[in-house]
Amino acid sequence: MRLARPSKCRCICSLPPVTEFFPQGRSEGQEPVILKLDAYEVIRLLDYRHFTQEQCAARMNLSRSTVTRIYKEGRRQVARALVEGRPLVIQGGDVMVCTAPRPECAGEPHCCHRQGKDE
Repeated sequence: MRLARPSKCRCICSLPPVTEFFPQGRSEGQEPVILKLDAYEVIRLLDYRHFTQEQCAARMNLSRSTVTRIYKEGRRQVARALVEGRPLVIQGGDVMVCTAPRPECAGEPHCCHRQGKDE
């Protein structure tokens, strides 16, 4: 019997500045869709910063195939929130927020060490 490998802690540069999104025109009581922090970071790096999957994998200390899997699941969650009109909450996951500037964060506008300095 094969055992699953333990998941690696994913490195992210900073926590998102906004963690909850609510649709207008919907009644209260909708169960929110949860987008994990690692999926948020992958979507941010690939779609917003235009990184390649290889660059994203290196930044987060993951394999490219893991980035692909996280990206697919994250986009599915965002689509579900949009199509079903559900709140979207960004939280959770096995992540580590960097505690000191790293060389790969040079020029990163959303780095936690630059918040409020270059904005």
